[in-house]
Amino acid sequence: MQRKVIVAITSIAASATFLAACAKKEPPPPPPPVAEVAKPAAPAGADPAKFLTQPLDIDIYSADPSAHVFNGKVYVYPSHDFDSGIPSDDLGNQYAMKDYQVLSMDSIGGPVTVNPVALDIKDVPWASEKMWAPDAAEKDGKYYLYFPVKDKESVFRIGVAVGDNPVGPFKAQPEAIKNSFSMDPAVFKDSDGKYYMYFGGLWGGQLQHWKTGKWDPKDDAQPADDKPALFPKVARLADNMTELAEKPKDVKILDTNGKPLLSGDHVRRFFEASWTFKYKNNYYFSYSTGDTHTISYAMGKSPYGPFTYKGVILEPVLGWTNHHSIVEVDGKWYIFYHDTQRSNGVNHLRNVKQPIEITYNEDGTIQPIDAYFGDDIPPKADAAPAAAAAAK
Repeated sequence: MQRKVIVAITSIAASATFLAACAKKEPPPPPPPVAEVAKPAAPAGADPAKFLTQPLDIDIYSADPSAHVFNGKVYVYPSHDFDSGIPSDDLGNQYAMKDYQVLSMDSIGGPVTVNPVALDIKDVPWASEKMWAPDAAEKDGKYYLYFPVKDKESVFRIGVAVGDNPVGPFKAQPEAIKNSFSMDPAVFKDSDGKYYMYFGGLWGGQLQHWKTGKWDPKDDAQPADDKPALFPKVARLADNMTELAEKPKDVKILDTNGKPLLSGDHVRRFFEASWTFKYKNNYYFSYSTGDTHTISYAMGKSPYGPFTYKGVILEPVLGWTNHHSIVEVDGKWYIFYHDTQRSNGVNHLRNVKQPIEITYNEDGTIQPIDAYFGDDIPPKADAAPAAAAAAK
């Protein structure tokens, strides 16, 4: 009898356990893992043997290198390229850069440090988009970062940000520099201690909208081919380094007969990327010819010009843009430049290269440099008969 009771109790307990288990539904099995969309592969770099120098050993895309020596150290102020996903066009909308990171090195060819973000577009109250090629200057222990960016009305203006260190951080002034426009600011310190800012750029740089001296959003035309080309601009900086001391003036680039280069002379006329330096008693104004892809230069006797065209410093590189700076380091002169070696020709994914020493001739002219040995670039300057004929 006792055994039957025990069995009955055991059966009741088992039934209760079974019913409880039925009442508590087991959690559903986890869903199968979702397959992640594969990230696009990084572009395969081009053959290093095709290039005179190699990219700086850094982990960001960078371009438009403005190089300076401050306190015995080399600092490079570049654009910071990234893949915005915006289709390419002639106005450069794919170049959607939004911050700056300064590069620094103790010597040419030495290790390069990528410093933290020096200025972000979100910290520029008047800006909307496109932080393009910057430059920098030092005065009395303060450092000034000059940068082009579109304002809230999509007009390129030039801003300035101030810091206590060459690598930043920089604090932007609350407004753009008055009377500034277009892009590619380059600041030159003359031997008398005065500072000058050069700027301007065609097409997406909007210089053509300022032909009358005032912004005209409807006038996007270049001058006729047989008329003088649009000139870049120059203005002396005020003592505070954050304002212009005067209204911008034309930087006149002339041929050997003293005539302005013509708008149809795409081989020699200015397009963008101003840079000014002084060697011995000569002033040099160097620049990109844009759609003919060279870095060319002209010489003069004043920081205002006029400048007489002399030739090409840097032949076309891999990629559409060609942008540079020229600086003296330890008694030698170097050109800093960029190309698209790492991305194998993706125009908005550029890389600053190891600089190249330049060689002056006895008369002060500069020996041209060919830094790319490939054949997938536009014809070189001396192979553009139509433009050359227009220039005569």
